[in-house]
Amino acid sequence: MPDGYTRIQIALHWAIVLMIPIQYLTGGSIERTHHAVHMGIEPSSWDIIQHKVHNYCGMAIGALMATRLMVRLRRPRTSLPSNPIDFAALALHWGFYAAILCQAALGFVASYLWFGVAPLHVIGSWVILGMVALHVAAAFWHTLVRKDGTLDRILLPTDETPSGH
Repeated sequence: MPDGYTRIQIALHWAIVLMIPIQYLTGGSIERTHHAVHMGIEPSSWDIIQHKVHNYCGMAIGALMATRLMVRLRRPRTSLPSNPIDFAALALHWGFYAAILCQAALGFVASYLWFGVAPLHVIGSWVILGMVALHVAAAFWHTLVRKDGTLDRILLPTDETPSGH
């Protein structure tokens, strides 16, 4: 893969980054809404709005991440990283694809097909939160300790015309 990301990769990355916190902020409405219904109480209108925002934003994240994966597959790496830190970064990135796509799928299933998978969806949210914390810590480490310009790759687009194709 060329050293850097294209404008579309950067736009997809930051769109997902902006939507992930929405999921954590609206997630509690799911439990409150379902609890109210099971108690025979009308859920609050604010919880219903948050519930819908959570569902639709989750589907949007899933679609954006699927698009991001397709774009990534069109720009494959030429070789595996040679050092453990770069290999861990690659593994974390692929882990994000898997975890976020699974999370979106589980959320869809829990909302529209079978609520029994909801506990797995909750576990997935904690896994993703841990991955995000590790990812942000690595970005700070690259920027403040190594000072290697790694953060620039997701801020400044690279040449979008693949060489040799």
